[in-house]
Parts: sequence; C-alpha cells; structure tokens
Amino acid sequence: MASPPDTSKTTKLERYNSYIKRVNSTKLLAASSKLLFRVTLLVALILIFFFAFNYPPLSDNSVVTPNGHKVHTTSHLLSSAFYGSGANWEKEVRRSSTPRRANGFSVLVTGAGGFVGTHCSLALKKRGDGVLGLDNFNSYYDPSLKRARQKVLKQHEIFIVEGDLNDGELLAKLFDIVPFTHILHLAAQAGVRYAMENPQSYVRSNIAGFVNLLEIAKNADPQPAIVWASSSSVYGLNTENPFSESHRTDQPASLYAATKKAGEEIAHTYNHIYGLSITGLRFFTVYGPWGRPDMAYFFFTKDILQGKPINVYQTHDNKEVARDFTFIDDVVKGCLGALDTAEKSTGKGGKKRGPAQLRIYNLGNTSPVTVGKLVSILESLLNVKAKKHVIKMPRNGDVPYTHANVSLAYKDFGYKPTTDLSTGLRKFVKWYVSYYGIQPRSIIVVDGAIVSRRVVGCSCRIKKTASRGTSAAKNGFRYCCII
Repeated sequence: MASPPDTSKTTKLERYNSYIKRVNSTKLLAASSKLLFRVTLLVALILIFFFAFNYPPLSDNSVVTPNGHKVHTTSHLLSSAFYGSGANWEKEVRRSSTPRRANGFSVLVTGAGGFVGTHCSLALKKRGDGVLGLDNFNSYYDPSLKRARQKVLKQHEIFIVEGDLNDGELLAKLFDIVPFTHILHLAAQAGVRYAMENPQSYVRSNIAGFVNLLEIAKNADPQPAIVWASSSSVYGLNTENPFSESHRTDQPASLYAATKKAGEEIAHTYNHIYGLSITGLRFFTVYGPWGRPDMAYFFFTKDILQGKPINVYQTHDNKEVARDFTFIDDVVKGCLGALDTAEKSTGKGGKKRGPAQLRIYNLGNTSPVTVGKLVSILESLLNVKAKKHVIKMPRNGDVPYTHANVSLAYKDFGYKPTTDLSTGLRKFVKWYVSYYGIQPRSIIVVDGAIVSRRVVGCSCRIKKTASRGTSAAKNGFRYCCII
C-alpha cells in the first residue's frame, strides 16, 4: 500500500505565509494610521489659521449688543503680534508712522477706525505727521462703517494695525519698531446705556486697556507724550453750569462715566510715578460725518427717513433734555492743539527724572441745544416730519444737560469752536445720504407753486436759473439744491 503524501511542509509553508501577511497587514495599518494622523493634524492647523485670519478673534465674553451685533474681545490664542509679523508688515508700520515734515510727530492713534480717530488721523497726516493706527474693529456698532473709514485712511497712506489694547505683546512690538513721539489714545468702549448690558467690556477697554497702554509707554525710550479721550460724562450729577474743569467729578451717573473718571485718576498715578506727560480731553457730544450710529443725531436721521417713530426724552420734572453738541472739525482742532502743546515726558527706563505735565480740558461747543431743536433741524434738512414719541428719560445713566466751559483750552492752545448745530448737521446729512445712497424726495418749492425738486440734505435759498443765468428771485421763485 502506498504511504500518504507528506503535507507537513506544505502546512508549515502556509502558516509562514499567513504570518507574513499578518505582519505586513499590521505594518500597513500602522503606516496608514500615522499618515492619517499627520493629514488630520495638517488639516486642523490649516483650519485654525484660516479662521484666525478671516474671522473675529475668539472670546469667552462675546455679548449681543442692543442692535443685534456681537462684541468680541481679542483672544490671545493667536497673538496679534504673531499674525501681524513679517518684513512687509513692519515696512508698512514704519512707512505710515514716519513724518514727512521737519520736526513732525510720529503718533500712535488708538481707535483709528473710530469716528474721532479717523478724522484726527487724516488731519495729522495732512500736515505731515507720521500716523500709525491701532483698532480691534469690534462689533459694538456696524463694523462695515469702521472698515469704510479704514479704506479712506488707506487712501491717505495711513496704516491701521488690527489688534487690541490688551495685547501687550503687540504693543511692545510696535514700540520696538517705532520711536513714537506721541500717543493719541481714543480707543474706548463708548456708550452710556450699553454699560447696563455689558459692564465688563467697559472695564476691559477703558481701564485695563488704558493701563496696559501706559505700562508700555512708561518703559519706552523715549517715553511718548500722551493725549487721551476722557468724557464730559465724568461731570455726572454736577449741577453747576457751565461745566468747568474745577467742578467736582466724583458723582458719576453711569459705569461709562465711572471708567472715564477712573482713567483720569490712573493718568495722575502714571504721571506722578513714572513721569509720563498726559493730557485728558473731556469731549462733549461729538457729531458729524462718519459719526457713530449709536448717537441720537445718527439714528434719528435713519428712523426719520424710514418713517419710524423716535423717542424724545424729557426730564422727570418735564424739562427738555439738552446737549452741548460739538462738531467733529472743532474737536479735531482741539486734539491737535493739545498734541502741539504737550510737553515731553520726563521718565526713562520706567523711572521718573523730573516733574511731568498733567492736564485736563473740556472740548465742547459752549452752546447747549435741546433735543427737540435737534429734531426740528433734522426735519428741515430731510424734509420729513418726524414721528416724535415724547417720554420720560429712563434711569440708565444719561444726564439731562451738558454745557462746556472751554476757557482753559482757549487760554492754553487757542481752542475756539466755530460750527453751530445747524451748519454741522447739514454737513452730516449731506454725508449720510451720500454714504447710504438715499434717493431724493420729490418736493417742489416756489413760494407755494411747483418749480423744482428738493433734495434730501439741502436747504432752500435763492439760486440762478440754469437756462438764462438770471436770478430766480426776480420771478418770485425759491430754488432748492445741494449746498
């Protein structure tokens, strides 16, 4: 009988091949896992950089504003100094901050994308000073308006660094690159009423941010002279009129006012200990083109044109609320006057070498106007009757009356406001209808007869007719056009 075939070798070979396959499969799986991990990590990093560059900084303190926007504060997950780096970035910083006139200033303007910041930056650049802006472009009000201002500044070769006052690394880097002679500190969390909804934002910006800026300035070599924006709100419950710098300011009526008053005391401390030259400016209700949408004159204009009712406040004893409305051009002159007369700081290396200048001034118009009168002027300019809803002033921190005494600013740097409310609002309305593309309304004016179309933002006065060049007044006409 034939013996069965020997299969042991075949079995061993099959087992060996199976083992080799398992080993190779394991190696392939391990290699695939490593590759997948690396690809996932790379994709994650790409996404992080994408969102860091293209979206607002992350914040644990995002709060929705009354107009539905979220306010973001800067996250230090990705420092501004990190993503704002490189040779081209530094070149832009240096170019923008270099003065073009002999003995010109090199000014860091914080809040340069804001209302007052934009106008002051343009004025400084126009006369030949170097200007570098700093702004975090938060969403307290429509960021697109801030971006539009940024475009205007860019057209005039003014660069804005996008960053936050609380980013000490970024501020230190800017001072390493540029030996600033002056700081015009206008960045702040504005608004009296919003403080009741998001109080922490006022502490972060108006107190912590200011301290952070002063910390950097005290260690700079040379130390810059500082001009900064306080507020007429610090007068709070003061009843003496007109408001003078010597009046008491220890009764703030709002958290916003309290943070500005705290800023004045902090300024005194850094002046006393470190020799920083510091000038505070108490602004009185600044208005004008490129203004803030949260201000009454701005949203009144918007609501009147849209046919919406507006709330006009009265005091609880039935008196009209009044403000010392100050046109932006006058405020800019005051800011530049304060910069021009600011003395040099006296410290070095964080140590005071001698007494340093410390000043505070009112910048107002000296002519309070009631809110009712403001509405009447807007009605005339817009040629629309407002739907007024007169109500009692809520207890939200607003004060019923402001009136500036500016004699000290006039004495020290010639500050003298020249723009009345009617003139200033005409300029604002002309800008507003242009910026928002408002179409003119068909209103014909000829001493009672139909003659021409009145354009929003215009006032009627005698003009020559386009056809014959003769005065329309001879025919008893009044002709309306943009002026």
